[in-house]
Amino acid sequence: MEIIRNNFKSNLHKVYQAIEEADFFAIDGEFSGISDGPSVSALTNGFDTPEERYQKLKKHSMDFLLFQFGLCTFKYDYTDSKYIMKSFNFYVFPKPFNRSSPDVKFVCQSSSIDFLASQGFDFNKVFCKGIPYLNQEEERQLREQYDEKRSQANGAGALAYVSPNTSKCPVTIPEDQKKFIDQVVEKIEDLLQSEENKTLDLEPCTGFQRKLIYQTLSWKYPRGVHIETLETEKKERYVVISKVNEEERKRREQQKHAKEQEELNDAVGFSRVIHAIANSGKLVVGHNMLLDVMHTIHQFYCPLPADLKEFKEMTTCVFPRLLDTKLMASTQPFKDIINNTSLAELEKRLKETPFNPPKVESAEGFPSYDTASEQLHEAGYDAYITGLCFISMANHLGSFLSPPKLHVSSRSKLIEPFFNKLFLMRVMDIPYLNLEGPDSLNFASRACLLVQPKRDHVLHVTFPKEWKSSDLYQLFSAFGNIQISWIDDTSAFVSLSQPEQVPIAVNTSRYAESYRIQTYADYVGKKQGDKQIKRKWTDDSWKEVDRKRLNTQSLSHSLQSHYYPPDSFTATSTVKKRNLSPSPEAGSEDRVLGKSSDSDLEQADSCAEALSEGRKKSKKLKRMKKELTPAGSVRLSPAKLFEVPDTW
Repeated sequence: MEIIRNNFKSNLHKVYQAIEEADFFAIDGEFSGISDGPSVSALTNGFDTPEERYQKLKKHSMDFLLFQFGLCTFKYDYTDSKYIMKSFNFYVFPKPFNRSSPDVKFVCQSSSIDFLASQGFDFNKVFCKGIPYLNQEEERQLREQYDEKRSQANGAGALAYVSPNTSKCPVTIPEDQKKFIDQVVEKIEDLLQSEENKTLDLEPCTGFQRKLIYQTLSWKYPRGVHIETLETEKKERYVVISKVNEEERKRREQQKHAKEQEELNDAVGFSRVIHAIANSGKLVVGHNMLLDVMHTIHQFYCPLPADLKEFKEMTTCVFPRLLDTKLMASTQPFKDIINNTSLAELEKRLKETPFNPPKVESAEGFPSYDTASEQLHEAGYDAYITGLCFISMANHLGSFLSPPKLHVSSRSKLIEPFFNKLFLMRVMDIPYLNLEGPDSLNFASRACLLVQPKRDHVLHVTFPKEWKSSDLYQLFSAFGNIQISWIDDTSAFVSLSQPEQVPIAVNTSRYAESYRIQTYADYVGKKQGDKQIKRKWTDDSWKEVDRKRLNTQSLSHSLQSHYYPPDSFTATSTVKKRNLSPSPEAGSEDRVLGKSSDSDLEQADSCAEALSEGRKKSKKLKRMKKELTPAGSVRLSPAKLFEVPDTW
């Protein structure tokens, strides 16, 4: 069932009823984009920690809009052994309903818009007919504004619509507005004297003029007059004045209050559906649903919290039970028999042996979907086939029982191991985000280990912006098969097939100028150290730290040259030939290239004699840093070994 702004209110009771009757729900969302900066591969790096993944999605994805929300409710009919499905496809858009409501800013990603357009997505329904919404804080603020306005109106006596700045004293009117106000007062006097006319519509005017009208009339006519502001079809605001007795005044105030409450409920809009789902406490199923959950909470509840721990607590409060079908399909006993876990391919695979496609029918009055037509990337359809996938996999778990069960309900203990675990896309050694505790490993086995991934085979590499994947493959060609996970344009993680090769790779880069290699442990340690230093030191303190660091670097470099001669390391230092090799020949070539680089720098210095003394010193300082930093020996204190915690 398609739900837009025009039919939302009339169909809301059907949505509530479907939620109340359902055994479980399946959801899906369509967004105006995915990433406002990094590429998708960098946004979902294979070596992200759960905290890093959360922070990246929070920073780079939450300014997009979830503008289509699919909801399918499933209720099992034990009499006919089938599921009854009700599908809803909501178009959502944060249209401000008055000047006090939030004016939401959002961004779009051209590739996402182009893709949805190619799938037949109707953007006019979003922007022209989308259902408005408010999060809880926005709703609270609007209700407070209405309550304050109502209390002021009651305190002012006869006026039902009173400006917050009403006064019982004569109003000071600017000279240029006196004629306007005198004309209004004259028209009201005529209205009060007339026995035929009951109302007076004033001409559209400015907000300042309306304020003067309210203030003047609240003082001059404390009783017998009702004032309200209305809007024309062209959005022009004008004042309507009516003659009323006390009884009529109270009746109109009650009508006004009821209208305000209705306006507020209309403004809360689609958020009421999310609140109903959350309040039901029932199982919510999605496919690769981390972004869906984050956007749903961010748009319809409150802005996402600062850290992952708070996000987990908030999510389990809003949705007590979540299940991700992509994770379920990637886990035993499904992992070995399902090769492709994308939604469309998963739905096809679950129709084949050893699975049995579920019997699902649409409820009377609700449209049915045909999976043969593949209406992918319509949120309602994606939610529907997500529900089908869950039912097929849940029922398959029943085949392991003795005697086997053909139907496994959404409340069965067989599916509890999959609750509140959200799939982490592309992460190689952390399978999911555990909303109820530490994030675990070894999801292919039945027993999960709650330990930090060691990642002793992973290197962190920095390099020039011009480099591509082919340059990294060439650089590590001597180390066999590697895996590359891009972080940004100038850095990436490289995983080697043999951890014992890591020290060789790190050592060979010690004197390279164009790139830098460090272990994953050193990368994490430096990152954590930088965070601590930023909190501890002020900007002025850094100047003193840099001065001491340069002195330490000079001593450290001298000692290192004494104990570790250049012959012991092999690395190329030019961009043209990027190849790491433990062979002696590569080492001799590097020594020649190193000398050439130093002479080039000396020539550059001699050519700069015309520069000012200050600029010479600046250039020399930069050269010292360039020579010393890649060596990996510059530290204020000895490098600490990476300590693996028991849990994340």
